[in-house]
Amino acid sequence: MFIGHFGVGFGAKAAAPRVSLGTLLLAAQFVDLLWPLFVLLGVERVRIDPGNTAVTPLDFVSYPVTHSLLTGVGWAVLVGGAYLATRRRLRGAAVVAAAVVSHWVLDWVSHRPDLPIVPGGSKVGLGLWNSVPATVVVESLIFAAGIALYLRATCARDRVGHWALWALVAFLAIAYAGNLAGPPPPSVKALGWVGLATWLFVPWGYWIDRHREAVAPSAGTVPGTPA
Repeated sequence: MFIGHFGVGFGAKAAAPRVSLGTLLLAAQFVDLLWPLFVLLGVERVRIDPGNTAVTPLDFVSYPVTHSLLTGVGWAVLVGGAYLATRRRLRGAAVVAAAVVSHWVLDWVSHRPDLPIVPGGSKVGLGLWNSVPATVVVESLIFAAGIALYLRATCARDRVGHWALWALVAFLAIAYAGNLAGPPPPSVKALGWVGLATWLFVPWGYWIDRHREAVAPSAGTVPGTPA
C-alpha cells in the first residue's frame, strides 16, 4: 500500500490536532522510511520479480526488522515514546504509536502472505494486490477519507497552507499512478535510493502544518484537552 498509508497520516490529525502533520506522516510511513536503508545495507532483501502480484513487481524476500508485526509494535513504542518524552502529550503519543502499527495492518491487507508475524515466524497477507481495481478503490478511499478528516480538523492560515497541501496531494496521486503504470525498477539499488526520497514528505508535512491551524472544537468538546 502507498497512498493508503498517507491517508492514515492525514486522517490522524483529527484524533490529535496538536500533533504536526509531519510527525503523523513520519509515523504512518515509519517502517517504509527505514526499509530502503535496510535493503541498501543488505539487512533485508527484495527481488525484482514482474508479475509477483498484479500491483507490484517486487518479491519481498525478507524484511523481518521493519515489517514483522512484533517489530512493528516495537517501532510504535519507540516512536510514540519519543513523542511522549519530547512533547509530554499522552493522547498525541498514543495516536503516533497507532499510526506506526497501522502500517502493518494495511500491508497485511495488501500483500500476499509475505509479512512475518514475528521475525522468522509464519507469514501472512490477504493479497489485495492480486487485483489492481480493488487496490485502487481501497487505497483511494482511505486516502480521500484521510484528506477529508484533515480538512475538517485544520484550516489554512495563508495561501501557502492551501497550495502546499494540495500540491502534496496531487504529487502523491501522480506518483501512485506512475507506480501502477510504470515499468519495474531497474535494480534493487535504484529502488532503495528512490525509496529513501520518501523522507522528503516528512518536512513537506511540517511545512504544510506551519501554515495551517486547528479548527475550533465543536460543541461538546473540552477546550484545551491535551493531545
